[in-house]
Amino acid sequence: MTENNQPGALVERVGNVMVITINRPDARNAVNSEVSAAVGSALEEASADPEVRAIVITGAGDKSFCAGADLKAIGRGESTYAPGHHEWGFAGFVKHYTDKPTIAAVNGAALGGGTELVLAADLIVAAENATFGLPEVKRGLLAGAGGVFRLTAQISQRLAMEMIFTGEPISAARALEVGLVNQVVPEGKSVKAAIDLAQRIAVNAPLSVQASKRIAYGIEGGLRAGEAGKWAQTAAEWDGLMHTEDAKEGPRAFAEKREAVWQAR
Repeated sequence: MTENNQPGALVERVGNVMVITINRPDARNAVNSEVSAAVGSALEEASADPEVRAIVITGAGDKSFCAGADLKAIGRGESTYAPGHHEWGFAGFVKHYTDKPTIAAVNGAALGGGTELVLAADLIVAAENATFGLPEVKRGLLAGAGGVFRLTAQISQRLAMEMIFTGEPISAARALEVGLVNQVVPEGKSVKAAIDLAQRIAVNAPLSVQASKRIAYGIEGGLRAGEAGKWAQTAAEWDGLMHTEDAKEGPRAFAEKREAVWQAR
């Protein structure tokens, strides 16, 4: 096992598997620019290294995989993207294509951007205490890191729309039932189970696995087929929303620990 730790994330090798751990447990692993830079840099390293056959991404501790974007940072007007690498997307991950298979080891709550991280992964292993949800509408925001269109593509549209409209989460058991995750394991075992799964992949011919992934997603220019227009629409809607009073009120109310007062303007 080798380690390459940096601010925002811990990076280690377990054989041919790279394990990336978002390392802000005191902030429920909420994503800021340091997290995005660290995760994105690790993906670049993994993509360039032929010895890395699969990637596991998880969060430090056992309570929260990732609570999404750091709303306090957003409220201060700070970016959550990796400096100089906006094209990598949220957490340096959601738009950052790699041919290497990626597995999310969900060890607790994966909310907002946390669920969007999960949706960007190829495979998902969830602990029994994991939860998934897109609560952005409760903060005057929207799931701008692919959550809206990826969730509707990966589970039934009816359930996806219910989750998007209400902002309410689902349990790991429900996620398994509807096909969102590959397996559910006991609490505290998600990383080990994800590494085990990654090692089952790593024994196969790496170029065959990578070519299969490109075909499965219809990769064109590093983007999944059909997603380019959806990213553009998401960006346009986000830009319009961020000029509204409600988008300012949501993060402010969160930071002040009070109920938001919506004005629909």
